Amino acid sequence: MPRSTDEPAGPGQARTGPLAGVVVADLSRVLAGPYATMLLADMGATVIKVESPAGDDTRAWSPPERDGESTYFLAANRNKHSIALDFSDPADRRVLDDVLSRADILVENFRPGSLARHGLDFETLAARHPRLVYTSITGFGTDAGAGLPGYDLLAQAASGFMSVTGEADGEPMRAGVALFDVITGLHAAVGTLAAYTEAQASGRGQHVEFDLLTSALSGLVNQSSAYVAGGAVPQRMGNDHPSLFPYGPFAARDGRIVIAVGNDAQFVRLCAVLGLDDAAADERFATSHARSVNREALRPLLAGRLASRDAQDWFERLRAAQVPCAPILSIAGGVEFAESLGLNPVVEAGDGERRIPTVRNPATFSRTPVDHAGAPPRLDADRAAVLAWLDGAPAAPSSHRD
Repeated sequence: MPRSTDEPAGPGQARTGPLAGVVVADLSRVLAGPYATMLLADMGATVIKVESPAGDDTRAWSPPERDGESTYFLAANRNKHSIALDFSDPADRRVLDDVLSRADILVENFRPGSLARHGLDFETLAARHPRLVYTSITGFGTDAGAGLPGYDLLAQAASGFMSVTGEADGEPMRAGVALFDVITGLHAAVGTLAAYTEAQASGRGQHVEFDLLTSALSGLVNQSSAYVAGGAVPQRMGNDHPSLFPYGPFAARDGRIVIAVGNDAQFVRLCAVLGLDDAAADERFATSHARSVNREALRPLLAGRLASRDAQDWFERLRAAQVPCAPILSIAGGVEFAESLGLNPVVEAGDGERRIPTVRNPATFSRTPVDHAGAPPRLDADRAAVLAWLDGAPAAPSSHRD
């Protein structure tokens, strides 16, 4: 597996990447916020992960584990510096205030209103640090949904996602990953950087808010648009696509292969490989709309041909003909497939004896590459380094607190 050879930079030390010099106070935990701040850290930002003395909840979410550490926590906390602070303790609060005096960005996902009792709400901090970009992530907003817990599964259920996931005659199904935590984290990273860019020009920070439910509805794209723009309420269709066919897994002789035909030219090439030239010329199947409407007539024709060869054989033939297709793999198989394509999906974060395999940041910059040098921190592991940075090290180049 590819290995990062860079030494991790401590707080105040020079880092590379497009966000080098940006300081982020990360008061978030679990997934949406930590995922967003990890992306910023990978791109060069100095991220101070401020945890409670008990630590981020996901430190205890196991199995699976690596050397006693939760792989869930390891997935979203690379390149950060951990310090454990009790907001109600005066000494710890002074440390937090010092961190905020250096920060360009704050990211938090506390229950709406709960930070106000500590004087850590946006209005209070904006008066002291007018250039601070303050990013809040909630489950269901700060109005009528403020009291609802912000768990991804709840957003999967309430957004309608589970109503369109699963077999047509089966039970609603959740995704196999905290999908809307990740989508919210991506939205948060983009929106936070937009606000930071604007603050560089205006000299003023602002409050940027995200919630799981709105992010879920945005992430449902064509499915939510079907209702909002077309008045149609999508239903579960198993592995079928509501607007495209063939587009899903199909049985070969020894297993299944995914075929994803997105236009008419691809369908013609599919038919050529399968020996279904008559189907390609059939007006029932000649257009994307026609294939979708007449899918039950087309399905057995495809099934009969695909049953004659193994899935890997079809994959190689269809791939050679530039028909979109993919094998159906395990997570292990997916990592190995990415490696076979030269995508280098795994990098090791950390140095010395503690090197943690992690999934690399997917961004590739031609001049200012991301780095993965810092292993996900152990709880409070960077207290001494953070305090030394606050005590005497110069502020990061882009930090401009008064």
